[in-house]
Amino acid sequence: MITSLTLVKNEERFVWYSLSSVIPYVDRAIVWDSGSTDNTRKILFEVKRKYGRKVDLEFLDNFKIEDYSAVYQKMLERIGTKWFMVLDGDEIWWDQTISDFCSFIKKRGDNFESVVVPTINLVGDIFHFQEEAAGKYNLAGKTGHYNLRGVNKEIPGLYADNPHGYFGWKDKSGRLIQDRNPKRIKYLNCPYLHATFLRRSSSFEKDKLVSKRKKKRKYEIGLSLPRDYYYPEVFFREKPKIVECPWEKMDRGFYIRAFFETPLRKIKRRILPDRVGY
Repeated sequence: MITSLTLVKNEERFVWYSLSSVIPYVDRAIVWDSGSTDNTRKILFEVKRKYGRKVDLEFLDNFKIEDYSAVYQKMLERIGTKWFMVLDGDEIWWDQTISDFCSFIKKRGDNFESVVVPTINLVGDIFHFQEEAAGKYNLAGKTGHYNLRGVNKEIPGLYADNPHGYFGWKDKSGRLIQDRNPKRIKYLNCPYLHATFLRRSSSFEKDKLVSKRKKKRKYEIGLSLPRDYYYPEVFFREKPKIVECPWEKMDRGFYIRAFFETPLRKIKRRILPDRVGY
């Protein structure tokens, strides 16, 4: 059995799609809001209305960014399943990839401690994605656009640690779980669409109210997705009127600035590679 963990703030553009793409496949969803000032909370109520008791919904009105790992620790303590997955409000899964991800854990999870998957990072707008050279995560023996998304709760002494931006799951010896036995880390080719570099709230001003999000605003022209690209199915399903349409194109001002900054970014990536293991 699997529980999804989601902690959000000002995620109104994609949080409906994110949660709706995953909740049907997990056994329980813990969804906590850390002080949204846009329509995120209203959308979360719609999610709760749709999925009922399956969703553990809470609103943390006194949340401070220094409480980030402590909140995830409280979430961890609420999990009643052997496995959990971390789901941010900007991650949208395909039916097949989330189905395969959950099926693997339920059938073969006893043999592993964590699961790493690839990500497709949107940049500029939903019609473009970031080149692989920009990927900086070093996980499961791979470097690029990857993320650790499945965790076995039975790892000895498992706990949440480090502030936002450096957050990770550690074992009783203080070691990050991705640094444990590599034979017990499973890579699955089950990608999700990641909207972390796009506008995620109702405005860029409200995006700036979220810690570190301003830094994620990248003026970059990514690679074009094919015209017949198969987007996650949840984008085409019925949604509440309050949920925004995702098909917004980059505006002219963004494009002009990105036109000049993109070559510099590409040069920097190739000269000064920045790889991290979390």
